Amino acid sequence: MLWCYLLWYVVVLFFYFDPAPRIWLNSAGISVVIGIALVLSVTGPGASRPEPWQIARLFLMPFCVSSFSSLIKGQGFVLIFPPRVNELIACVGVCLCFVLVVSLLKVRRAGSL
Repeated sequence: MLWCYLLWYVVVLFFYFDPAPRIWLNSAGISVVIGIALVLSVTGPGASRPEPWQIARLFLMPFCVSSFSSLIKGQGFVLIFPPRVNELIACVGVCLCFVLVVSLLKVRRAGSL
C-alpha cells in the first residue's frame, strides 16, 4: 500500500510540480523534525534497531505529506483527489498497474516453486 501512496504522490508531483525552494526547504525541515520524533518513538529501551529502509521511510513520509499539501493548496483537490479527470485517471491507473504487475509476479513466482 505504501508503494501506491508513493506512486500517487509522484503522479501529483508530475502535474503540480513547483520549483519554489520554500516548499522543498519547509518540507525538508518538517521531515527532519517529525522523522527524528518517529525514529525515537520506535527505538525505545529493549526495541530492536530499525532497518535503514525503515528509518528512511520515517523521514520520507513527512516530507511527502508536507510537500503534497503545499503543492495542492488552492488547486481544487477534494481530499487527495485531483480536480481534473485525466489526472485522477493517471493516479488511479498507475496504482492499478503497479498492483497488477506485483500480482502477476507473485502468481508467476508461486507457479515456479
